[in-house]
Amino acid sequence: MVWAELSDLVLPTACAGCRADGVRLNSGFCRPCAVGLQSLRPAQVRPSPAPAGMPPCVALGPYAGVLREAILSYKERGRHALARPLGELLAVAVARAVGPSRSVLLIPVPSTARAARQRHGDHLRRLAGHAGARLRRSGWSVVLAQPLRALPRPDSTTLDSAQRAAAALAAFGPRPVRLRRLPARAAGRSVVLLDDIVTTGGTLAAVNRRLAAAGVTVCGAAVLAATERRTYHRQ
Repeated sequence: MVWAELSDLVLPTACAGCRADGVRLNSGFCRPCAVGLQSLRPAQVRPSPAPAGMPPCVALGPYAGVLREAILSYKERGRHALARPLGELLAVAVARAVGPSRSVLLIPVPSTARAARQRHGDHLRRLAGHAGARLRRSGWSVVLAQPLRALPRPDSTTLDSAQRAAAALAAFGPRPVRLRRLPARAAGRSVVLLDDIVTTGGTLAAVNRRLAAAGVTVCGAAVLAATERRTYHRQ
């Protein structure tokens, strides 16, 4: 993983947003794509109907254009160094999700062991680390926690919304010691769930329900992108 991140930083490569080759890159992006990402403004999004337990959710932008390509480059094309710029963008969504609070506990949705192997590590954990670092540089008090583990799950592309919600609820198990300690760690902090993309909301709802059962109240969720489906509306 370290070599993959290092090579992504030092070897010439195409823009992660538009795939233009032979252009000057800044953190993996050409200037127009970087400007496009920086111009995104987070907004609340919510599926309709929302699954039971779905927390308030803020997305940096729609899952389209440069943002979509950037996420795919990071997750599926081995551009691991994008964790930093994308994590810093995720911090913007966190700030919108919690409002005036500057003391947060961030909980990234855990990756399955299979996904972590395919992506050379937990891609959301990396994003969360960079988001937390960005917030700390702005004077925030940030704690990162991973109280749940992801269990194998069916391919969600073949499931409808109800089936996704049921599969998501069964897809997370506790890390017992970490989960027992979580209420004390969360005291006085705004608890925020982190994910890269929200589609039906089933995953965020499932994690929220698991944490609620352990006595932890989630303030909201922050994601990089929300799919633009007719079931979605911005608030």
